[in-house]
Amino acid sequence: MVEIKTPEQIAKMREAGLVVAAIHKATREAAVPGATTKDLDDVARKVLDEHGAKSNFLGYGGFPATICTSKNEVVVHGIPSDDVVLESGDIISIDAGAIVDGWHGDAAYTAFVGTGHAPELIELSRVTEESMWAGLAAMKLGNRLVDISKAIETYIRRQPRPATGKYGIIEDYGGHGIGTQMHMDPHLLNYVERRRGRGPKLVPGFCLAIEPMVSLGTARTHVLEDDWTVETTDGTWSSHWEHSVALTEQGPLVLTAPDGGKAKLAEYGITAAPDPLA
Repeated sequence: MVEIKTPEQIAKMREAGLVVAAIHKATREAAVPGATTKDLDDVARKVLDEHGAKSNFLGYGGFPATICTSKNEVVVHGIPSDDVVLESGDIISIDAGAIVDGWHGDAAYTAFVGTGHAPELIELSRVTEESMWAGLAAMKLGNRLVDISKAIETYIRRQPRPATGKYGIIEDYGGHGIGTQMHMDPHLLNYVERRRGRGPKLVPGFCLAIEPMVSLGTARTHVLEDDWTVETTDGTWSSHWEHSVALTEQGPLVLTAPDGGKAKLAEYGITAAPDPLA
């Protein structure tokens, strides 16, 4: 069952989303050469405390940290550690969440550590981020869930191939519903699988976390012995971008974007819904 939210509940989710945006800003500034991924986790924890919010990652299924820090070939669910030190040329995907009054926010971004990044890495992150926005722009009244999957996949497939030969759209992980829990129905693939059908119709109150994960090679992954860390099977580096979004009568509101998604959605000819907290 898909949980449909009222405007008042969406406003609460917007509060949680803005806390996530604050975590992103603080961790982006802290993701410098010499920092550890545990340092980034400490920064995120401080932001949550400052806002009186709770982490929806800490303790989730036994996860031992406040955020996920996934470096280079790690796709998702990297565990922050004093042993993982950031170096110039690394890329790192930081996935963060927050709970405010029982309502959840969830978003991720890919950061470049220091300098000296290969052009294909810069393009990988750009393609992944833009595919996310293509999916967010497909969050329209009357569309169905598969239209979001199609928009993400179509954007990626239309890009020039990288020097490594192809982009791998990660198969085992995708987006999800969000609201009173971090992960809810429906599951959102980042590609079209016809046997799954078109999925539910998008109606006001529908909330999703849209999160493409793309590698410079394979679409396949494996989980390390810690039962959390997910890496590409061929060792190619990957990017992960995510925003939580609510569909309203006035259009989509990107809950975890500082401006509600106004600027980027406008590039797709979409008018973002008014911010209930403005």
